[in-house]
Amino acid sequence: MKKIILTGLTAAILFSCSSQKSETAENTTTTELTSEQQEAQAFLDEYSKTFQDLYTKSAEAEWASNTKIVEGDSTNAVATRKANEAFAAFTGSVENIEKAKKYLEQKDKLTDIQVKQLDAILYAAANNPQTVPDVVKARIKAETEQTEKLYGFDYRLNGKSVTTNDIDNILKTENDVKKRLAAWNASKEVGPGLKTGLLKLRDLRNKTVQNLGYDDYFTYQASDYGMTRPEMMAMMEKINQELMPLYRELHTYARYELAKKYGVKQVPDYLPAHWLPNRWGQDWSPMVEVKGIDLDGALKAKGDKWLVEQAERFYVSLGFDELPESFYTKSSLYPLPPNANYKKNNHASAWHMDLDKDVRSLMSVEPNSEWYETTHHELGHIYYYMTYTNPDVPVLLRGGANRAYHEAIGSLMGLAAMQKPFLAELQLIDKNTQTDEVQTLLKEALSYVTFIPFASGVMSEWEHDFYAKNLPADQLNKRWWELAKKYQGMVPPTERGENYLDAATKTHINDDAAQYYDYALSYVILFQLHDHIAKNILKQDPHATNYYGNKEVGKFLHDIMYPGASADWRKMLKDKTGEELSARAMVAYFQPLMDYLKQQNKGRKYTI
Repeated sequence: MKKIILTGLTAAILFSCSSQKSETAENTTTTELTSEQQEAQAFLDEYSKTFQDLYTKSAEAEWASNTKIVEGDSTNAVATRKANEAFAAFTGSVENIEKAKKYLEQKDKLTDIQVKQLDAILYAAANNPQTVPDVVKARIKAETEQTEKLYGFDYRLNGKSVTTNDIDNILKTENDVKKRLAAWNASKEVGPGLKTGLLKLRDLRNKTVQNLGYDDYFTYQASDYGMTRPEMMAMMEKINQELMPLYRELHTYARYELAKKYGVKQVPDYLPAHWLPNRWGQDWSPMVEVKGIDLDGALKAKGDKWLVEQAERFYVSLGFDELPESFYTKSSLYPLPPNANYKKNNHASAWHMDLDKDVRSLMSVEPNSEWYETTHHELGHIYYYMTYTNPDVPVLLRGGANRAYHEAIGSLMGLAAMQKPFLAELQLIDKNTQTDEVQTLLKEALSYVTFIPFASGVMSEWEHDFYAKNLPADQLNKRWWELAKKYQGMVPPTERGENYLDAATKTHINDDAAQYYDYALSYVILFQLHDHIAKNILKQDPHATNYYGNKEVGKFLHDIMYPGASADWRKMLKDKTGEELSARAMVAYFQPLMDYLKQQNKGRKYTI
């Protein structure tokens, strides 16, 4: 799963609420404003200018720290820490907090867009309050050190250094269970060294936001949706319940099919973690090869650069602008050469460097189907940035309608790029190729549906307990595997004691904390958007769409993206799709698969 990066500390960028284009425009001039509004606007203009400057410097430092990691060289780490400290000192300054609060005391005299920006200022301040400057400085230092440990780790397999891409490829393709286990174990070796840093970060993150009235860091992150912590967890539970009937069928199917594949006679009640084709069991789609489609083969012939350029062509065909030339000159898009004397973060991400025209992506693109989908996803973030960077959206509101919308747009385009009619138009597959539609749907379900229990269950509940319940240091791994068994029906290959910290092997636990529910919500939203596009714009079967070249689809997406965080995310969803947040569309999309799975699972034992 690929995550937008708002540059570590700069994740103060603020996915708030309210209306759209005409409303945002009212604040762009001061001639029609009252004296109270003019005074507030003068503060907002001055704040925004400094905010943007310091944000950019922080982003540049973070970019350097993520794209050139040299063991033993702390140059980037020091520069990053200093840039983030300067950004934190400004956003969390006592003066800015007091001024924002003062103006909000007369919010009924201000415009809605001004109120949103002032709320955004206080939200940013809560992450960096200079009422506790030593705590903020210590947290920034701890986050920088954790990032260096995480991405500078030397993964080793059979005595040789390997990349996470190498480990992932083994788990996707290897049939020898012993070799799979060795690769899975290698992927978890980074965990123990991150434990001390993560415990320190919990303490510092909680103390930071508590200073501005939040109970804990998880509560702070959930508040960005206008939701309390219990409300967010209740929503996660609802999503899990709505998808559980289908997940139960997939879980049963996977246990029996993988046991057969690995030559194991006694089918286990729970899935051994190293059996699954993903380090955390979040994506099982490599289990299925759709006959008649050799997408990896077709893409290998195209080469890595073609994948990125084709993703751009997809967006341009919908009516969006071409990417700026600087995207290609400044991004880090491909794996480092084997002889490189430094490492980089291989986790795909999109960056809005200056909240203006400088957009970049950090990827390690290889010519295969996974990276083909990922390039479309990451460019979804990039085009979201480019679209809400407009005169009607103030700098402080240049974010998604909420954080999940950013992921939803990216994932939506990833889904659209993988649909058969579109692949045929690109001549990646023969349009006359007969494919098994059920197997295609199964492969998609093993990607999208299996992800939900991990995202809304394991990740969300573990981080909830870690931050809000102060999960004891001697129960971290125990709780992780309790949740994996409960939600995913997955167990470790062998006993995993507290000498391990398997949760920390997931990058987000370290550097994108307490917001993994963004992804679960994004999948729900993406299927709601796709359902509407397929049925009401394209008039096509949702399982066989072709967005390419359709300007009406482009306009639909543009209108969602244009107002950025000045839009009320609930109102936006209702206005665009006609329904509230619901997994209905996702359940409906995979409904044709249920009959097949029930037939396959006849006589089999259900364990979750």
